[in-house]
Amino acid sequence: MSIQKFFNSRCILFLSILLLELSIDPGRIFSAQAIAQSSPTYQQRAIHSPDGIGKFYLDREIAQVMGHQGAAWLERSTREREEKPSLVIQALNLKPTDIVADIGSGTGYFAFRIAPQVPEGKVFAIDVQPEMLDIINFFKQENNITNVEPVLSSVTSPNLPAESIDLAIMVDVYHELEYPFEMMNEVVKALKPGGRVVLVEYRKENPFILIKALHKMTSKQARKEMSAVGLVWQATQEFLPQQHFMIFQKPSI
Repeated sequence: MSIQKFFNSRCILFLSILLLELSIDPGRIFSAQAIAQSSPTYQQRAIHSPDGIGKFYLDREIAQVMGHQGAAWLERSTREREEKPSLVIQALNLKPTDIVADIGSGTGYFAFRIAPQVPEGKVFAIDVQPEMLDIINFFKQENNITNVEPVLSSVTSPNLPAESIDLAIMVDVYHELEYPFEMMNEVVKALKPGGRVVLVEYRKENPFILIKALHKMTSKQARKEMSAVGLVWQATQEFLPQQHFMIFQKPSI
């Protein structure tokens, strides 16, 4: 046996013993490695927008997250006039039994307005900030709403069971995801076959929409990023004053 073959065999033996002692499934490691190799790479750049985190995904800089300190802005009285959220809910074409994930739910502004549309279903109000979930729990108890369930997410997962939801909606949220590829992969897993993702994002194509540039997205960029996780573009609708309404679908097979 050559020295190289001897060395390789000893390494394999050592790794096998280590995995056994740690009770780690080797398949999980190699599977995770395969996923990492297939995912689009992130780039960290020293020179970047002050409104971003310096991390780029598919040539787009990821925006800073709006903290819970801005919760009042989400509940502002002028929101209906400015953004027409009631039209968003109408365009979702919900069925009474639908299970919906409102990802980046914030104060639950959309979750609580979707809840009456799915009386036999449920809305998961998902956020990465515990302070936002505290607000959601307060509104839930204050208004005696039973079909909204707050869920604490991580930066890479909405923490939902596989094939458990019919629809995931993100309103002015996707552009802030720190790990968009990983998060959307988990969202796709949580969708039932044929389930939908709806992104509502300020139109970056229009420079006169007075929102910071990193908090806007073009339809083209959104389609590119959803395609990276296997979602199929269905439509981009422009009935809102300032935002795209973009529909993507998980293949049925």
